[in-house]
Amino acid sequence: MSHCHSHRPAIEFPPGRRVVLVGNPNVGKSVFFNFLTGMYVDVSNYPGTTLEIAHGRSGEDVIIDTPGVYGISSFTDEERIARDIILGADVVLNVVNAVHLDRDLFLTQQIIDTGIPVVVALNMVDEARREGIAVDGAELSRLLGVPVVETVAVAGTGLEEVKAALNRATSGRPTPGLPPALAELEARVGCRGEALLILEGDPVIAGRYDLPPGEDQEKIYAARRDRVNQILAAVVSETEQGASFATRLSRWMIRPLTGIPILVLALLLMYYGVGYIVAQNVVDFLEGDIMEGIYVPAVSQLVGRFVSLDSVLGTILAGEFGLLTMTVTYILGLLLPLVVAFYFFLSLFEDSGYLPRIATLVDRVLMGIGLNGRAIIPMILGFGCVTMGVITTRLLGSDRERRIAIFLLGLIIPCSAQLGVITGLLAGIGPLYAVVYLIIIVSVLVIVGTLLNALIPGESTALLIDLPALRWPRLGNVLKKTFTKSYHFIREATPLFALGALIINLLQLTGALELIQNVVAPITVGWLGLPRETATVFIMGVIRRDFGAAGLSAMALTPFQTLVGLVTITLFVPCIASIMILFKERSKEEALIMWLGTWVIAFITGGLLNQLARIRPFGSPMEPNFVLVVLAFGLMVLGSIFLARRLRPETAWEGGNAK
Repeated sequence: MSHCHSHRPAIEFPPGRRVVLVGNPNVGKSVFFNFLTGMYVDVSNYPGTTLEIAHGRSGEDVIIDTPGVYGISSFTDEERIARDIILGADVVLNVVNAVHLDRDLFLTQQIIDTGIPVVVALNMVDEARREGIAVDGAELSRLLGVPVVETVAVAGTGLEEVKAALNRATSGRPTPGLPPALAELEARVGCRGEALLILEGDPVIAGRYDLPPGEDQEKIYAARRDRVNQILAAVVSETEQGASFATRLSRWMIRPLTGIPILVLALLLMYYGVGYIVAQNVVDFLEGDIMEGIYVPAVSQLVGRFVSLDSVLGTILAGEFGLLTMTVTYILGLLLPLVVAFYFFLSLFEDSGYLPRIATLVDRVLMGIGLNGRAIIPMILGFGCVTMGVITTRLLGSDRERRIAIFLLGLIIPCSAQLGVITGLLAGIGPLYAVVYLIIIVSVLVIVGTLLNALIPGESTALLIDLPALRWPRLGNVLKKTFTKSYHFIREATPLFALGALIINLLQLTGALELIQNVVAPITVGWLGLPRETATVFIMGVIRRDFGAAGLSAMALTPFQTLVGLVTITLFVPCIASIMILFKERSKEEALIMWLGTWVIAFITGGLLNQLARIRPFGSPMEPNFVLVVLAFGLMVLGSIFLARRLRPETAWEGGNAK
């Protein structure tokens, strides 16, 4: 195979065999560089950049360090520089992290595909053992076709063996299924590495030869990923020997048999903390004793000194929906403690490293609705703020996934403040209602997601995610994140709450509120079985979802009416801020369909719950027929899966292709 000796990078290196150190960031390359070069090191700025390239001598060899990269291409300065230096190498010393071979071997295989002789230093094998990971170095060497040396660089273990192996470097086994045009292009440009990069669409390399960039990157990358996955399956295994408790717990968290109970336990703890400790005690004290018992009377008395409380201004400031009474009471007495509690638990999950494990655990489930485990990140962020969740769908692998995720975010995911109110209300009406609520919401998620997966063309991408070390959360980090997110909530929510209260006041003063309540009464009263005044809650919910949920908490409802109201308001349209982002992220037509779709689904679901629960067999007590409700929604889930299979045979709930 031809090497790119004719290609010289912008830096002039001393004469001698060029040994280039290559690896992902933080794999320990600097230890190898220092060992091989000793004190004879020179540092040069790469022309046109601020990046420094270190090089030194080791006998007759010139040792050259490169920036940490995940691939060689023209995407960043680091990758462009590493690519140019690697293409001019005689030998590549590729340092890989034994803990993260699934990530690091992609670069290894890409270098091997260029035809340059390679030696692999399998570093951090001690950490791999502590993580319960066993790597068969001999088998890895056989499959790659290059020397592989196990090392613990920081302890000096294996460094001499690596130095000796440089004289045994080989070109290795290229990825099977590379495009047939590679050989012809290699003969034309005289360098296999550059020919490969042209086929992968590298515009800089293609420009050097006045050739158009190739269009085979996706095909080559997929073949290379399959090759790496086959190697990983053969050389990496899990072992309990030497594994720490944190490692074993981490594995339990991502295996369905043990991970689901752990997730349920974590959610129950959050439900208890937010729903009972905060909602039933802290909120009762702040909202009831402090705000309504002390603050509201004081403010009403103060406003009454200057204007009549029955006047227009008095009503707007201190009336039923007053800017200084209801708005402040809702924000500080009801929502703030619930938001703080929710963000506290979310920060615990995040700082401990549990969130990525939840993503891995739910990957197979989300594949059934056209997503992968990475989608759990915008969904979890959506629990904080749906607007932020919609923005972070940009990290998903395809436009198809972004469509599905954005619609489900707007439909299913309540923001932190709304979730806090929902949790508090569910805790107040009992666990049976909470279970039914959860079943219905999950059923709607499955039904809508499955049908979207079947109807929207395209495929889901695989889950590629690094799992950080599992650790005890640091209290300082948790409190700082909780404070920061809660502060942003107050800053964002207060003006919108005030706007909502002003709109409701104006509608009430002009008589339009009563007119709206009468017009939509067939839906609110006849279909949903709720009081006429619930129309006000939905108007408030358009301004902010949590504003609507807070409105429910102020109404005198039966437990069943509370359940119907919560189901409907959960599926109700996103707030104004989320709608604006929705129209920004998607086309106007698509955003409008999504927005109107949430209206339809919310009221259909809430009405079905109400109507089904009223169907009672003769002689049964006058209690909601939850058995029929659960059976009906279960049948709808099965029906959606059956219909999806008919519409799109490859749509399945049999697990995904998470890596």
